[in-house]
Amino acid sequence: MWQAEIRVDLDAIRNNVASLRARTTAQVMAVVKADGYGHGMVPAARAALAGGARWLGACTIREALTLRDAGIDVPMLAWLWAPGEPVADAVRAHIDLSVASLDQLSAVVMAARRWDRTARVHLKIDSGLGRNGASPATWSALVDASAKAQADGDVDVVGAWSHLAAADEPGHPSIDRQLARFHDGLDAVMRAGLAPQVRHLANSAAMLTRPDTHFDLVRTGLAIYGLAPIPERAAEFGLRPAMTVRATVALAKRVPAGEGVSYGHTYTTDRETTLALIPIGYADGVPRHASGVGPVHLAGQVRTIAGRVCMDQIVLDCGDDDVRAGDVATLFGPGDDGEPTADDWASAAGTINYEIVTRVGGTRIQRVYDGRGYDGSAP
Repeated sequence: MWQAEIRVDLDAIRNNVASLRARTTAQVMAVVKADGYGHGMVPAARAALAGGARWLGACTIREALTLRDAGIDVPMLAWLWAPGEPVADAVRAHIDLSVASLDQLSAVVMAARRWDRTARVHLKIDSGLGRNGASPATWSALVDASAKAQADGDVDVVGAWSHLAAADEPGHPSIDRQLARFHDGLDAVMRAGLAPQVRHLANSAAMLTRPDTHFDLVRTGLAIYGLAPIPERAAEFGLRPAMTVRATVALAKRVPAGEGVSYGHTYTTDRETTLALIPIGYADGVPRHASGVGPVHLAGQVRTIAGRVCMDQIVLDCGDDDVRAGDVATLFGPGDDGEPTADDWASAAGTINYEIVTRVGGTRIQRVYDGRGYDGSAP
């Protein structure tokens, strides 16, 4: 019997990808980093591929290797790796690697020579995010060195890419600036005699709002899980949230007026009432800063967490409603039955929907899947 669970609708992921794919002529990369944004990396990847994704995106090499170990044999990119990471294993497993510096290029070349094969790389330019990627000042040197490495047979420059800083703010001036810088970077690639198969810039937000950023490939992450990168425009995107988080009531009890609830007594009952104890807390990914504001659906109503979120539990004030141990409380889901959504939780906790879904989980919450996976069988 489950105490708390994450329920993932794989059909929703598949259908979201199919819907996104219909919006563009570019190939779709399904980004399944961070354990599929908390949804389970391997099942999410299979569902996304069933929906028409042609590529998979992983942040780390180890994530990509996990996908390969699961028998998934499609083009995939790993883009964040530090010295000492298993670059040679990635090359051997035919995993594409992002390269943003001469040192990274050198590491990939060494790995390619170790296995006597050609490594697939995507050159990344920092077009204005100020994070990963070669700066415009070092871009030409990286492109030239990569062209030489390709001529030597050590690498195949299959991609050139960048990442947007504010695509979730349509009309933000940085979007056009970054697009222009990306075009300049691509011009340098062409001048060096390179012809990458895929040029990619758009994340979920740009994919949904800026067709001029699509190029050959779009990297869809949050959107494939049914969450809108621009929450106020969620209705127009037609996506279905795939994750539902539920827990069973562990204890229900009557208490008098004036009773303090949870650590610090930041909440005090104002009447005789029923308190419901829900066995899920910040150790399971419930944000502690949702104390006193987090919404939970129980017994037909959305109730606010009473007092502080604890490591293992939260408390709901249920008034005179008939609430009993074993009843199901829903923290968030698609909203079909009036339950809060991940967007509601993000708004209440002062964060973003990305954080809500990716942080929930851990070893104490079972993950259950509805729908079918990539190969048509239950995952």
